[in-house]
Amino acid sequence: MARAIFVMLDGLRPDALSPERTPNLLDACARGAATMTAQSVMPSMTLPCHTSLFHSVPPSRHGIVSNVWTPMARPVIGLFDVANDNGKLCAVIHNWEELRDLNRPGSLHYSQFFRNGYDLDDGDRVLVDAALPLITAGAFDFMFLYLGTIDTSGHMYGWMSAGYLEQVRRLDVQVGRLLADLPADTTMLLQADHGGHDRTHGTDSAEDMTIPWILVGAGIRAGYTIERPVSLIDTAPTLAHALGIKTLPIDWEGTAVTEAFG
Repeated sequence: MARAIFVMLDGLRPDALSPERTPNLLDACARGAATMTAQSVMPSMTLPCHTSLFHSVPPSRHGIVSNVWTPMARPVIGLFDVANDNGKLCAVIHNWEELRDLNRPGSLHYSQFFRNGYDLDDGDRVLVDAALPLITAGAFDFMFLYLGTIDTSGHMYGWMSAGYLEQVRRLDVQVGRLLADLPADTTMLLQADHGGHDRTHGTDSAEDMTIPWILVGAGIRAGYTIERPVSLIDTAPTLAHALGIKTLPIDWEGTAVTEAFG
């Protein structure tokens, strides 16, 4: 049975990756398919981005343009709901409560929220600690794991500052743990929602809009550089493809990045 894990590396800029700082993320690129030029959406803020990620439409369609959730005037079914409707068991582990509105009631089989998960020393580790036993046991078909400390460090220290880059290094250690225990039947997508500049983000600047997008694991071409343009709205169709889901909502505007699959 095909399984998929979606790991959000909130606020990670692609130019923060280096052999010394992020050997595990670069190892994922070498083992899988990746692009360092994927694009966020405007406004490049966390909740608008995640709503686009899971519903495969831009903010101009779903209407969420700040980190305050509002109901869609014309609802679009999201990835969790599509997966659940196709008999997939879905799980979420996160530390940002605003993400609770990404699915309709009844589509999740497991949800764990860490209110104090932003601690820069241990925040990501605590969430990975919670996720790993479920991943290795194959307890769920689809898991969303949100790691938010990179964004926190960007707002605290500034994007690409020494403090930000140190947090990227800490995050990479946790990515290494996920990769080491990735089951053979599982595809993992690691990506950011946006980048950042100074101590903020949300603009259409390249620093805010350009993000890493890395697929690794079951069925993924090794050492492959994705050539086609990739947008946040392509994430949900790609994960649905990894899960073997054939019929997608008619409202979805993105397309699966099938060239990444061998």
